[in-house]
Amino acid sequence: MIIRDIEFIGSFEKEEQCPTTGLPEYAFIGRSNVGKSSLINLITGRNDLARISSTPGKTQTFNYFLINNSWYLVDLPGYGYAKISKKVREKWQRSMNYFLMKRHQVYCVFSLIDSRHKLQSVDLKFLNWLGVKEIPHALVYTKIDKVKDSEIDAHIETIESELLEHWEYLPKTFRTSTVNRTGGEDILAFIEEINNK
Repeated sequence: MIIRDIEFIGSFEKEEQCPTTGLPEYAFIGRSNVGKSSLINLITGRNDLARISSTPGKTQTFNYFLINNSWYLVDLPGYGYAKISKKVREKWQRSMNYFLMKRHQVYCVFSLIDSRHKLQSVDLKFLNWLGVKEIPHALVYTKIDKVKDSEIDAHIETIESELLEHWEYLPKTFRTSTVNRTGGEDILAFIEEINNK
């Protein structure tokens, strides 16, 4: 897929405020500091579409980008660590859960996993929730350039073995590196395949 046109539609705090065009939506989410903004910039071929910050929890709204006038890329708030109160964090979680259950036009949720680390409990909890709610999703391993080539397969196999203790099968998976600029085209091809069905 070649991205010819990108339009920022807006940032929304509630699902009710989000676009009602019915166009396909593809949401990106992950634990804070997983590299989500960098990945979105890689996918879109833009250096500053999503704001990159060293401060976890920077994204606090549902950010909509219209791609090629045919589908939306949705940048969702991260989960896990963020310097916010428990009350605000719980509010985010309720809003996120409602969004993902309500937005039937979300064709796939791309859940980002940091390939450098063991599967975190917060990741497992969120992924299991997606499975229970039968929300279509895919796994995106980020920062694979930070793991030695000789170790990356074993590292990801360990993560997936843990997931298979809870799941019957794995969803579609992608390996990405914004440093080496790999994986973005695979994700776009997957989106195009779904859109063409």
